[in-house]
Amino acid sequence: MRAPTPLAAMPVPDLPAAPNLFGRISLGHVVVESRQRAEWQRFAGEGLGLHVDAVDGGLALRIDEHARRIIVRDGAAEDVTAIGWQLHDDDALRLALGRLRVARIDVREVGGDEAAARGAERLWVFDGPKRLRFELFTRPLLAKPPAMLASGFVTGAMGLGHFAMTTREPEAVLRFFRQVFDARLSDTIEDKLNGVTLELSFLRVNERHHTMAIAATRGKRMNPLRTGIHHLNLQARSLDDVTEAYRRMRGLGFAISNGIGQHPNDRELSFYVASPSGFDIELGWNPILVTDEAGWQPGHYQGISLWGHFPESLTLGDKLGQMGRGIASLTRKEYTVGVAA
Repeated sequence: MRAPTPLAAMPVPDLPAAPNLFGRISLGHVVVESRQRAEWQRFAGEGLGLHVDAVDGGLALRIDEHARRIIVRDGAAEDVTAIGWQLHDDDALRLALGRLRVARIDVREVGGDEAAARGAERLWVFDGPKRLRFELFTRPLLAKPPAMLASGFVTGAMGLGHFAMTTREPEAVLRFFRQVFDARLSDTIEDKLNGVTLELSFLRVNERHHTMAIAATRGKRMNPLRTGIHHLNLQARSLDDVTEAYRRMRGLGFAISNGIGQHPNDRELSFYVASPSGFDIELGWNPILVTDEAGWQPGHYQGISLWGHFPESLTLGDKLGQMGRGIASLTRKEYTVGVAA
């Protein structure tokens, strides 16, 4: 361990002791646009072992009693286009909406079929970091327990799982999550990718070690990814769920981005597989929980993995593509949410 990086240690305005959204918000759902409905059905159902429902215009992927967790809708983006956030009570929703109003962030209320398609009674939507659509809701639509190959997933008050994104504006992204969602820094990691140093900050909004991982290149800020997120994590209930899904994915011919390994900070054992739309799904097991808020101290780690997570399908073409996209990203301005520094 060593001292945190300058990015992780950047000054952030003190948050008020109360009211607070921490512990009252969780990752609710993710929306994907894709033309590859059949591949997504095979990937999610036969590979990951999720429950798959055919719905009007796409697929609803389920892992618990929520009627929607991952929504695959017809569209050309081949990417995540929206992220849903469940507020655990009406007071928490009012607090979030009030903060967005103070920050002069335009919010639109949505109901009816559009909200139901996301598995919610009502939504409050706005443009989040990188112009990903953020969708706030309080009351999810529920359904009978899903039938699926996997034995189950860890959700509940901690939500769907976590996601990781790469950004050219990490200070603005971190500021947004910490000021609007009351996210707390769990720890940081420094690693190298194709000779470029990456700084990663891991943020939690409840007991889950992190719900957001924010990655940025040190020095000149570049984004080598085509997709809005690098990966979406699902936490399996058992180790067998992870190892069996790994075997199934390889047997079905899906590209394993990183084989089974373990992270040093949350200690999750996991593997990464490329989804039909290009971003990864990380299927993991048994990460630590942050249950002692008063005693938790953020740490800093060298390297994203304790062991394993070796690339199984990375080609020279992939590396060159990442380098090209990273250089091209320098010519484009990234959208930032309007929260004052």
